[in-house]
Amino acid sequence: MIMFKYTLIILLLVGFMTKINANNFTTEPQLSTRYSNEISQFWLQGEFSSFNGVNDKRINYAIFNHNKTDVKPANHPNRKCLIISSGRSEGYLKYKELSFDLFNLGFNVFLVDHRGQGISARLLENPHKGYVEDFQYYVDDFARFIEKAVKPYCNVNGESQKPYLLAHSMGGAIAARYLQDYPNNIQAAVLSSPMLGFNSGPIPRVIAESLVKVTNQINQIVSDTPWYFLGQKDYTPKADDPTSFTDNPLMHSELRFQQFIQLYQTEPKLQLGGITVKWLSESITALETLFNNIDKITTPTLVIQAGEDTIVSNEAQHDFCQQLHQHYSYSCPEGKPLVIEGAYHELFFESDVHRDKALTAAIEWFKQY
Repeated sequence: MIMFKYTLIILLLVGFMTKINANNFTTEPQLSTRYSNEISQFWLQGEFSSFNGVNDKRINYAIFNHNKTDVKPANHPNRKCLIISSGRSEGYLKYKELSFDLFNLGFNVFLVDHRGQGISARLLENPHKGYVEDFQYYVDDFARFIEKAVKPYCNVNGESQKPYLLAHSMGGAIAARYLQDYPNNIQAAVLSSPMLGFNSGPIPRVIAESLVKVTNQINQIVSDTPWYFLGQKDYTPKADDPTSFTDNPLMHSELRFQQFIQLYQTEPKLQLGGITVKWLSESITALETLFNNIDKITTPTLVIQAGEDTIVSNEAQHDFCQQLHQHYSYSCPEGKPLVIEGAYHELFFESDVHRDKALTAAIEWFKQY
């Protein structure tokens, strides 16, 4: 009887994991081989270009379009468009595995490097400083990207279709502000570990935010050079640091973490250091605008939360979902984020057990709309 119970439990677990990865996402045991073969070949078929964003800053992007390949996935014949809005310090080169998995589900995939990071134009003499003159510039660049590079591909049988939007961390804040400014342009959105608030530690949030804004004003008065925020510095290589993985707050997958570190070592142009006071002040102002106009987000929106996130505020994500759900019951089901218990911030680079749950939830959300 005991053996029967154990066997039943094992079968249930196997069935659950099979269901979770029913979309055939890349697994950690497959990753090294796929990177060298399938993913590398997939990446070669991309279209890579740029446009001039606000103040003529170069914004780089990548497109993976089924119409230019012989790949014809059977499970998504309509070839939906999917935009990826990445987080702070990221670039589209980091998203090869995710792009590959989504492309193989039938999506045309579009990625953009936000200004000041990735391979887009840097904004200061010191390219390591995380800086933006006005957070709205991120949103305006993103709008130009969608209008110029995405919409022309989103036609099925001569009819224009709205793209889906998958956004992470800072990219989630940019995406949410875009949804407010352009409420009719996106079919459905998923915000992964979105930057909707900051962890201020023992200092009350209102006091911390006021101090940041005052410090930014002082910086602008006494210096032409944007200051790093307290404790922030230039990018520091981690390849030779044996504790870099064990101490990292981003992901549990050592393989994906090492690939991420190696990428930034071999592509120094991707390296970005800490945030400036100006960037933090602009982000705080943008989030105030976001929450003050939350009713303008009419696009069906799902928030996926990393249960053990220490990078952004999970409390702010709960507040966002509660308020958005009150306006539009179809967004943030039950008025809450979907929590991936035990996961760190980088849900799409996490261990398979967390990554598969997050990706499956995103795909199921898109299927609803």
